[in-house]
Amino acid sequence: GRVDAVAHRAHWQPVEYNALHGGIERWFEPLAPALVADARWTGLLQGLAEVASGLHASPRWFAEAHVFRIDTTDGIGRPTPEGAHRDGVDLVSVTLVSREGVKGAETRVFAAQGREGQRFTLTEPWSTLWLDDERVVHESTPIQPLQPGGAGHRDTLVVTYRAAGFQGPEA
Repeated sequence: GRVDAVAHRAHWQPVEYNALHGGIERWFEPLAPALVADARWTGLLQGLAEVASGLHASPRWFAEAHVFRIDTTDGIGRPTPEGAHRDGVDLVSVTLVSREGVKGAETRVFAAQGREGQRFTLTEPWSTLWLDDERVVHESTPIQPLQPGGAGHRDTLVVTYRAAGFQGPEA
């Protein structure tokens, strides 16, 4: 029923889940203090945690929130340069915040064991995809500008949920 902030920390995933960036500490910019202090942010995190608890029983979640802007500055933006992957957590929520002047970013979700899968494109702001990280792998295709040489971006909020604590390098 509450959100407790922790000190800014590195994002870490095992190599088994992320062959490109796994096994290294990845430092992202901290969320803006004004955002963290905003009651709407806390409400959003609490609401997402309630959904997570409805999908997986856990008395407490260790959640990491990342805001990603993928842009077309270099012509092509790569939302998931590591390709299809799992994150090593229990659940992942991916919320589309903004999508401006781009094509692409098809989301692909496939069974971790088996051949079943779905492909779709998040186009409406605040559309949220929930992933059971144990059961599926996921990726998004690159984005390109709608107009040749034009600018565009795709903003997402990714929140991962892990019941067993934050991930980190083995001691």
